[in-house]
Amino acid sequence: MPIISMFYGVIIRLYLIDNKHHNLPHIHAKYNEFEASIAIDDGEILAGDLLRKQLRLVQAWIELHRDELVADWELAVAGESPYKIQPL
Repeated sequence: MPIISMFYGVIIRLYLIDNKHHNLPHIHAKYNEFEASIAIDDGEILAGDLLRKQLRLVQAWIELHRDELVADWELAVAGESPYKIQPL
């Protein structure tokens, strides 16, 4: 599960070949003991929990990098390593 970005204590990862959430493109965000799967298309939490402030930071980051995230998702689904994405 490669780390694709880190900012303000939030670690963003993309699982390779992750079909757990019905193939919805998503990322995994971790902050301290909180972790959530977050949809790339709308920034909503699919599973888990994240503090409100950190969730808003992740949602803003997704908004800025959506095209890169979709490209990384396609690489990950194909079993390839995704590229790093600039932090917030």
